[in-house]
Amino acid sequence: MAFSSLNFIFIFLPIFLIAYFTVNKKYKKIMLLVGSIIFYLIGTWKKPEYLLLLFFSIFINFILANLIENYEKENKLILAVGIIFNINLLLIYKYFDFFASIINKNFNTGIKELNLILPIGISFYTFELISYIVDVYNKKIKAEKSILKLAGYIFMFPQLISGPIVTYKEIKQQVDKKQVHIENIILGIKYFILGLAFKVIVADRIGILWNDIFMLGIDSISSILAWLGIIAYTIQIYLDFQGYSLMAVGLGKIIGIELPDNFDAPYLTTSMSDFFRRWHISLGRWFKNYIYIPLGGNRKGKIRMIVNIIIVWLITGLWHGASYNYLLWGMFVGIIIVIEKLFLERYLSKSKILGHIYMFLLIPIMWAIFSIKDLSTLSLFIKKLFSFEEGLIRLDYLKYIKTYGYLILTGLLLCTKISEKFLLKKQTKNSQIIILLVLFWVSISYLYKGLNNSFIYFDF
Repeated sequence: MAFSSLNFIFIFLPIFLIAYFTVNKKYKKIMLLVGSIIFYLIGTWKKPEYLLLLFFSIFINFILANLIENYEKENKLILAVGIIFNINLLLIYKYFDFFASIINKNFNTGIKELNLILPIGISFYTFELISYIVDVYNKKIKAEKSILKLAGYIFMFPQLISGPIVTYKEIKQQVDKKQVHIENIILGIKYFILGLAFKVIVADRIGILWNDIFMLGIDSISSILAWLGIIAYTIQIYLDFQGYSLMAVGLGKIIGIELPDNFDAPYLTTSMSDFFRRWHISLGRWFKNYIYIPLGGNRKGKIRMIVNIIIVWLITGLWHGASYNYLLWGMFVGIIIVIEKLFLERYLSKSKILGHIYMFLLIPIMWAIFSIKDLSTLSLFIKKLFSFEEGLIRLDYLKYIKTYGYLILTGLLLCTKISEKFLLKKQTKNSQIIILLVLFWVSISYLYKGLNNSFIYFDF
């Protein structure tokens, strides 16, 4: 069940909040767990076994964490078993068919593909469970003695499906000492409405341009239209995911949980390294703390640093999906970051204008690689971006500028965080209320007309 759905906004959320704020404070944790389980069950009603899979995963990690804490001599082996268990879940459900097809193609082995539907949120809750047992092993936290508390952390519906990825240490104290204040509830509502508007009013509308280009065929479009399309997708993926993240943070504030902001104006950066410090911040932090630093980070010389960066980005690409383009995307980003670390960043830091031009060229190429799964189509599209000989002769882009020009300009403005700075202030002004109410009801009207799509990151 998506946050940007009428069923969630007008049925699930009101019923849950009435129950949540009605029960005694000591039962709020149970109410949050029950509500979150119902939320997940609604999303998986065609595959209820995926709810059992999540319960099973929580149970195994609960046992393993306690074993790690109680058997120090064997805790490294137990941790390895836990990591292998969690990774195997991803391998089976997300990557088995991908690797089976590669093996079959190259060795003619005839391995049968499983054709499994990806369980909702598995990429996110698996990482959270890995971080939990690793933190227990590193003695950053104590192993949880109540499986209900651990389940409450994993199931928490604001962040269950697409993050932000939070550690148990971040959530435990908040859940135990949950404080609900009217100021935070109001601020949470603001976050939710703005995120809903990002998603429904702008991201879904502007995404139609990207789809139209592929309906026309890459061969038949001009280079200017190709640029319009990838700029549209660049705006769409940001406002779609930032929209979800704002809604998740808003829901957290309403129930008294502070979830971390997941974006910090990434398109205003002047290097790829800085871009991914500001994009999907919780995921980047996870890879840094649980893969990059354990591999040695940048502490063991330049060669080791280069290898570690490439490993992390190949895994990051594969995490996003079982497809060659995601591996290519990870390799592309990793190589760019390595080049920056070795020498380029010192030049980019001297000139912001140069840095912005550099990122203006790289970001669309990066998102083209990310979006286009067929590599031959991707190659054709990249060539189209840089073949301007027919750009001014073919005027196919004029129609799309008229239709989508205002959305592109609006989207570019929203990428600067101007709207967040005004609409998410704690101090509530009449102008702020009016704008938020208009955004909410316009969003609802679009949802009522069925003019919405699923969140892009639900696919991962």
